[in-house]
Amino acid sequence: MELGISSFGEVRPEGVSGGAAESHRSMQELIAEAKMADSAGLDVYALGEHHRPDFIVSAPEVALAAVAAVTKHIRLSSSVTVLSSADPVRVFQDFATLDLVSGGRAEIMAGRGSFTESFPLFGYSLQDYDELFVEKLELLMQINRQEVITWKGKFRPPIFGKGIYPRPLQASLPIWQAVGGTTASAVRAGKLNLPMMIAILGGRPDQYVPFIGLYRKSAQEAGHDPAALQLGINSQFHIAENSDQAADEFYPSYEKLMNRVGKERGWSPITRDQFEIMRLPEGPLFVGNVQEVTDKIIYQHGLFRHTRFLGQLIKGYIDHAKVLKAIELFGTKVAPAVKEALGGR
Repeated sequence: MELGISSFGEVRPEGVSGGAAESHRSMQELIAEAKMADSAGLDVYALGEHHRPDFIVSAPEVALAAVAAVTKHIRLSSSVTVLSSADPVRVFQDFATLDLVSGGRAEIMAGRGSFTESFPLFGYSLQDYDELFVEKLELLMQINRQEVITWKGKFRPPIFGKGIYPRPLQASLPIWQAVGGTTASAVRAGKLNLPMMIAILGGRPDQYVPFIGLYRKSAQEAGHDPAALQLGINSQFHIAENSDQAADEFYPSYEKLMNRVGKERGWSPITRDQFEIMRLPEGPLFVGNVQEVTDKIIYQHGLFRHTRFLGQLIKGYIDHAKVLKAIELFGTKVAPAVKEALGGR
């Protein structure tokens, strides 16, 4: 199993048109976190795209290029590229450039996006939410397969016999489909034989077993080998030397994030008791000591047989030194234990 870190680059909104000192500090911390993940031996570092004042990563490929300059081995991926509101030609060019900069370590994780700010920002209608993604994913996959393409669709001007450059160092860029829990997404990923990354941020993880079964069934019905599929799980995490310390460090930032998003979406405010339930072995949060996080990854592997796990950072108000320590423990303690435990499976 591959293990890694994902982040959306949280930042406290500054409300300025320039002189964004807080954003500068957060970006430097993000690069330091990636460097720690690489030195601790983790396999993947992923950044997600947002277009909001509380996140600094609107261009994952640019931030990942900075990460490439200070890392050696870790794979560099978007944890979501909001493909529906992007130009697939430009997405490919940006990640192919990242691949050349990093020596063949780039990946794309394409999704529709759980936040929708990018749609009006780039002139798209939410009424076309799903149709946009289907068309643009098809174009991105064609560009990835061919140097010169001819293509015609509904939402983008056609391309007639044009080469798309640069080409990556890898034979082709790995393209994952990032999903939340919509059955159509699982069916699509399976039929296209794409690796699938599921964000499990709430509810009981075992509820996703039928969803993953649908993904593998759809792949098999389309003539693909379901045993060869790559499957990833992305869940929020924090590790400390002991369980109570991890919870106390993580909860204030988690509460603020969930209640801020929940207010926009009409959710009830989260409580500490609810948080503690989600930390239980059968819950979605990976917040605890080394043994607890190790055991939960192994438990979920028994459910899903996934090939990749990404621990999603929620920085918020956690001291940066504690974030770096969590990454170090994940890479040097949890990852080796998980890989040893799963080595014979």
